[in-house]
Amino acid sequence: LSREEYRRQKDLDAARKAGTAPAALDEEGKAINPHIPQYISQAPWYLDSGKPSLSHQRRPNQEEPTSSIDQWYDRGKTAGPAATKYRKGACENCGAMTHKKKDCLERPRKKGARYTNKNIAADEIIQDVAAGYDAKRDRWNGYDPSEHKKIYEEYTALEAARQKLREEQIDNQTTTDMSVVKKVAKAGKATGGDEFGSSDEEGEDEDKYADAADAVGQKLDTKTRITVRNLRIREDTAKYLINLDPDSAYYDPKTRSMRDAPDKSVLPEDAQFAGDNFQRFSGEAPTMQKLQLFAWQSAARGNDVHINANPTQGEILHKQFLDKKEKLKDTSKNSILDKYGGAEYLEKVPKELLQGQTENYVEYSRTGNIIKGLEPVKPKSKYEEDVYPGNHKSVWGSWYSKSAGQWGYACCHSIISASYCTGSVGIEASNSSSAANLLKASSSRSSPPREDQKSLVDQHAEKIKTSGRGDDDNERVDQSLSFSKKRLGEEGARIDQEKLEKALKEEKKRKSGKKEQWEDEVNERKRRKFGGAMGDGGYTVTEEEMEAYRMTRVAGDDPMANYVDDDDR
Repeated sequence: LSREEYRRQKDLDAARKAGTAPAALDEEGKAINPHIPQYISQAPWYLDSGKPSLSHQRRPNQEEPTSSIDQWYDRGKTAGPAATKYRKGACENCGAMTHKKKDCLERPRKKGARYTNKNIAADEIIQDVAAGYDAKRDRWNGYDPSEHKKIYEEYTALEAARQKLREEQIDNQTTTDMSVVKKVAKAGKATGGDEFGSSDEEGEDEDKYADAADAVGQKLDTKTRITVRNLRIREDTAKYLINLDPDSAYYDPKTRSMRDAPDKSVLPEDAQFAGDNFQRFSGEAPTMQKLQLFAWQSAARGNDVHINANPTQGEILHKQFLDKKEKLKDTSKNSILDKYGGAEYLEKVPKELLQGQTENYVEYSRTGNIIKGLEPVKPKSKYEEDVYPGNHKSVWGSWYSKSAGQWGYACCHSIISASYCTGSVGIEASNSSSAANLLKASSSRSSPPREDQKSLVDQHAEKIKTSGRGDDDNERVDQSLSFSKKRLGEEGARIDQEKLEKALKEEKKRKSGKKEQWEDEVNERKRRKFGGAMGDGGYTVTEEEMEAYRMTRVAGDDPMANYVDDDDR
């Protein structure tokens, strides 16, 4: 274009943009917007038609031949019967005219159909299916829905066979118990399906997969049932809330770290939180830092050491490194001392020998005992010693009450812990309140009873005497009266040593494994007729048997029962 034509074109474009000139028309008679930039409205050289147009910006109307959704290849179909003689241009392997030897899908023959004229394959039907973009990428394209119907029919036949087998097993059962029937049906379900599972099994699988799923917000191992929390426990106090003083330790909200202790007045061992630096340099953290530093230094020198990939190897190498370092240190020290000397100056002398004198004067005897001077300090205990609360002069557990079977104080015979000491008055009161002293006092103060005040045992004994029984009966009555007046085991009872030894043997026999023999002897003794407090035909426990029982029984509540003195061994 000349300069004049270019200027006219610019004026026309300005008039069209201003609306004073009509808009340009394209090939189809459509108006072209004058505000469209030139790089859009101008067509490239390979699409330029020489006229103003926007057709190069539009998608070309090219109708691609596409097949219907039901149209697909007919697999396995042939075009008529097979030929009986090889034809020129056919496949040399199978003899079909629809493909060549290199495209043949049949097994390569030792001698092809071209040379044998036998087993010539039929010609396939070649179809032209024009598949679009989506049809080419559809994985279910060409699938025959009737194939799924075969699978459903096979599944139905298997379920019917299982049901029939369960019914036969239930019919063969002779019992009418429903629990047995349910058990057989359940066993049939458990061992029924080999290829296809039932709906119940599918439900169990779904539950299993649902249990194995991880919960939201936490890592859950379904095998060990251990929950690993990713966040701080909500019950714990946050670091920045321990000390609200703004001048206290700095808290970094981005890293959630507080390096210094929030409350420095509390010891780090007793504090709820002593700062991240205290945790970082306590426990096994320093050892882990040294191990990590060793791994980094070893990797920098070319050694294959990685603390995370193989921690065991790293720890072993670090231990070997420390051992070699100590040996090298000792070797260099010994070599320097051997060369220059001065080992005697490295040995530390005790403080007493270094000063040469001490202010402590101690004089010993020939036997080694201290005559004059300070005695060696006794080791102190964490418990309070020589402390007697409640005006006591002895500790709790220094005296044991046989009648009550309890421990107490030896100074006042009190069996009540943390009681006030009463001294000798308490001892007299304890002795006077014993069962033996109470019986003696009651017998000494009692007057001869009247007829209406006599006990039932005394009345029964007088009736026996008046009824005219013999001397043996009177002896039995006296024995019964003696047992009624005096309790077994009280002081003053007479014990026969021969009967005591016999009773001890019987007691040991009872506590040993010969229990049946002891029971037979006791039953034989019970058959005899004794006279006693239990009446004729009863069995009375003698004082010797009671003493044997006390001597052989184990007092489980006695804390000194298993005590053995070293001198007695």
